[in-house]
Amino acid sequence: MALGPALAQQSPAEPLPHAGAARPRVGVVLSGGGARGAAHIGVLKMLDDLHVPIDAIAGTSMGAVVGGLYASGYSAREIETIMTSVNWQEAFRDRPTRTDLTFRRKEEEENFLVNFPLGLRSRHFQLPKGLIQGQKLSQILRRLTLPTAEITDFDALPTRFRAVATDLETGDPVVMHDGDLASAMRASLSAPGVFAPVERDGRLLVDGGLAENLPIDVARAMGVDVLIVVDVSTPLVTRDKLTSAPAISNQMLAILIRRNEQRQLESLSKSDVRIAPILGEDSPFDFGIVARAVAAGEQAALAAQGELLALAVDAGSYERYAQRRAATRETPPRIEFVRVDPGSERYAAALHKLFDDQIGAVADSGELQKRVTSFYGGENFEGIDYRIVQDDDGQYGLALTARRNSWGPTYVRFGLNLQDDFAGNSYYNAAARFIQSEITAAGGEWVSDLQVGETSRVASEVWLPFSQTSPYFLAPHAQIEAQDLYLFEDQRRIAEYRVRTFEYGMDFGRDFSNWGEIRTGLVRDVGDSSLIIGDPILNTGAFDEKEFFVRLSYDTLDNVNFPRDGQQASFEWRGDRTALGSGEDGDRLAVNYLAARSFGRQTAVFWSSAGTTLDGTTTDVRKLFQLGGFLNLSGLKQDSLLGPNYGIARLLFYRQIGRGGPGFLDVPVYIGTSFEVGNVWQQRGDASWGSAHKDASLFLGLDTLIGPVYIGSGVGDGGTRNFYLFLGRTF
Repeated sequence: MALGPALAQQSPAEPLPHAGAARPRVGVVLSGGGARGAAHIGVLKMLDDLHVPIDAIAGTSMGAVVGGLYASGYSAREIETIMTSVNWQEAFRDRPTRTDLTFRRKEEEENFLVNFPLGLRSRHFQLPKGLIQGQKLSQILRRLTLPTAEITDFDALPTRFRAVATDLETGDPVVMHDGDLASAMRASLSAPGVFAPVERDGRLLVDGGLAENLPIDVARAMGVDVLIVVDVSTPLVTRDKLTSAPAISNQMLAILIRRNEQRQLESLSKSDVRIAPILGEDSPFDFGIVARAVAAGEQAALAAQGELLALAVDAGSYERYAQRRAATRETPPRIEFVRVDPGSERYAAALHKLFDDQIGAVADSGELQKRVTSFYGGENFEGIDYRIVQDDDGQYGLALTARRNSWGPTYVRFGLNLQDDFAGNSYYNAAARFIQSEITAAGGEWVSDLQVGETSRVASEVWLPFSQTSPYFLAPHAQIEAQDLYLFEDQRRIAEYRVRTFEYGMDFGRDFSNWGEIRTGLVRDVGDSSLIIGDPILNTGAFDEKEFFVRLSYDTLDNVNFPRDGQQASFEWRGDRTALGSGEDGDRLAVNYLAARSFGRQTAVFWSSAGTTLDGTTTDVRKLFQLGGFLNLSGLKQDSLLGPNYGIARLLFYRQIGRGGPGFLDVPVYIGTSFEVGNVWQQRGDASWGSAHKDASLFLGLDTLIGPVYIGSGVGDGGTRNFYLFLGRTF
């Protein structure tokens, strides 16, 4: 990589003049310590302020991340800005944001709320290699290191660098000195059980802290004269705090790491400087301490100011040092080719379609990450990544990797819906979905559902895209369903019906990017409806209907449980036809629209739904629309209104009062209210403001790992009142 004319004579590794004397070469050692490693930034800031140049850095775990960023040319203050601006809670989540999911996964999320699909293999559940696969974190590191992505020899970086990891098979330390910088940093950070291991150069690598948390000997081997050692490792806790299995396990690991560190510390000479920021018992997993840890690092370095000043250079020399480091961070290279790495060939067509348009363009981390995220949104991958590589002709290009989930390709997801009105009425549905992915070369899926509760259901669909890159698909499907329907009068249940259906058909559809879908097809419904309790008010009996349908769906919501931004809409027409063998012609329309907009912690949602039977009234229990219950006229009992035509509009306001955090039970919490207007009508012409119910609700909502939970109260314009404990999707 070319340097500016005034700087070209000195490589980043050359020593600097030391104010008229031979300057000792300074090496910096940055230990592992998770979030506590932010203190390294404070130390580096003080070294900048004191004009202490760094000739080499060796780091482990978070020390490798901070050290790698510094080695790639960032200043300490730039690293501080990066570390304090990253949403660490989001960075440690593998799942793409909802807006980045494929439309198929968005639909699945609405009914199967536990966003943790388990693998299923040989009738046994299969878990991932780590709670976090590190996809988002890898892309953050990839974006930050792109300006020096052409440099594969860590000695040629603006500051010489080494990262330490542990070979998971042998337990040996692995010192990474060349190759891809982003993957080296990511491997060194991979705490076993938390992060999935990283495969690099044929080895399975995890957190370097297991083998060498304080890599003093690694830095010494880089030919430096003096070491500045920054130790932020977790201290041992006292006996009174060893009260749980996790606490004891963490103490055991800390003891092992501490013994290794002690051997390293014993090798320090009198000229070396050790800095141990005071971080108390701050957790390595709490990234809320970043700003405080940076300050602690500054204070600790300030306390060692006398020793550090002995390593300082004059202002002019340090300015040249800083300029030389910055000059190495040139414009990223132009992409001249795209290749798919071995092991990812089955996805070659899709990857080339996504990335080939980048040929001829300067590598743009934002654009490349957008493409990676769109492909990752299918959720069948442990990781999707790109690297800048150089071919034999000296041209730079992209090398693409797509790793299928090691716990797939068969998955199980769960869903639960539970409601209690504190008046003796409870409703529930529990469901499981079995997904067999990639059953065809084009990426087809076979999906089977099992549900029990108020609605019992067994269903299966085969989703068959025409190719990996085609938006068109076929979807044959079949299901057996048994559903309870209730008839109310003045909010008293007067009848119960049971509807049993066997449905099968063939859909043809087209996806529109990841925001929409249109489906059409032919469906046959065979079954019967019967009265269980009460008077025979509605028509029942056997039926055999054949109908066409068209459904158009649109979805850009950022969250299906508590949306803060985006829109969702659907339109569906279903038509029975005697020409197909139905008993009579009939048409039904249903529409739904929801829009969310946020202002800080406050969110406003407008939500409307309507449905109509186009051919007049009907008393067929299967073709009636239901209203009543939480956010569906909250002052009325669940599904207490039944009719051939309905309409409802809601306006919701809620405020986030708990942001959620790293703890298992630290979930986002909301408090809100709703205003609802709607009803069911026998004739469309009967619909009017005066005939509509006007209801309202107050609620407390929690966005939990198993779905949204609401505790609320609804009131109707007639004085009706309901209380709710609700688990499950409401929107």
